Amino acid sequence: MTDQTHLPSSGAPASSTPAFDAAAFDAAAEFDRQVRTLTALGYPAFSGRTPEQFAELVAPLRAEAVAHTGDPGQEYDPAGTGRVPFVLVVTRALAPVEQTMPLTTLHGGRLPGFVDRTFEPGSLERFVATEEAGPPGRDGVHLLFDVERGEEFCGVVPSDAMAAVAGRGRSLLTIEEGIALMTHTPQILVKNKCFSLGGSRSGDRRVPAIWISQKAPKLGWCWEGNPHTWLGMASAGARRA
Repeated sequence: MTDQTHLPSSGAPASSTPAFDAAAFDAAAEFDRQVRTLTALGYPAFSGRTPEQFAELVAPLRAEAVAHTGDPGQEYDPAGTGRVPFVLVVTRALAPVEQTMPLTTLHGGRLPGFVDRTFEPGSLERFVATEEAGPPGRDGVHLLFDVERGEEFCGVVPSDAMAAVAGRGRSLLTIEEGIALMTHTPQILVKNKCFSLGGSRSGDRRVPAIWISQKAPKLGWCWEGNPHTWLGMASAGARRA
């Protein structure tokens, strides 16, 4: 991984992602917003469903989101705190990474996210969820709770960061979960606070990561033994389906 051009965009028009009140958080309203976002981006078609069928697929997760999120009036500032109560994840079983990553943008940006060319053809298929980070259900959708961007691990060797996360009883994010985080909460990705996705591995020393390049989100990878001052380690408290 050699690209370190991770400057944020400036002066760009607002993203098409539906907005929410950054001062407060309501789990039910946020779940509905995330479903609308996925529908607007074409996720139902990826899964071979109509919007109505897709809404029916994810509907049982709404109660889980409300029950396990906590106080709906808590302060909510993803860009500042690097934390998100939950995200609705669609795995590659329904929506290929190559198609969903280009649907992400930076907060306030318009340029589409992209997969770095250093992923050789066919290699993304080999970056699968580890046993600890495996999806909890069989329907291709789940909720990820208590998500942290993990900037405390900026400058830490990724293998050490992953061990520290595991020691806390937390779980590393997969590629699909990182894309979901960017899709629903693009303001989470800011200069010098990007994140690795250690929950997806291919059996070698590469660790996937999302950072800012060419004024857009980029899915790339870094060596597990090479620290970067601007790259932390994303994690979550729980998954539910």
